[in-house]
Amino acid sequence: MKKIIVTGIVLVLFVLYAVFYQKSSTNANPIPAASNTTGSTSRGTYKDGTYTGSTADAFYGTLQVKATIANGKISDVQFLKYPNDQAESIEVNKEAIPTLTQEAIQTQNSKVDIVTGATQTSEAFRVSLASALSQAK
Repeated sequence: MKKIIVTGIVLVLFVLYAVFYQKSSTNANPIPAASNTTGSTSRGTYKDGTYTGSTADAFYGTLQVKATIANGKISDVQFLKYPNDQAESIEVNKEAIPTLTQEAIQTQNSKVDIVTGATQTSEAFRVSLASALSQAK
């Protein structure tokens, strides 16, 4: 019975944290102003290259990504580090990594949706990718 109560409290605290973090991160990456390059009026484009994000805590380990920018857009995201030393982490990340990568390429930013069952990985992905993309601006 004690375990159920503690688990419930932890879940409630986690949900509150996730909601707070989501609200605070929506203002963390405002859309940049249009660049001053000649003939370019597009917003949100990046400098071509490969950019390594900072490491981020994914609860069961650290996560770090490398973003590849081609023609001003995210063309690929590779996971350099991610929790993979426990069977559950391996299983969760096997599903989450392709989903997060695909969504980052689709949205062209770090504000990807949380993957169900991989909340910590998703949050850490957002942090590391945001760090990489800030270098590409």
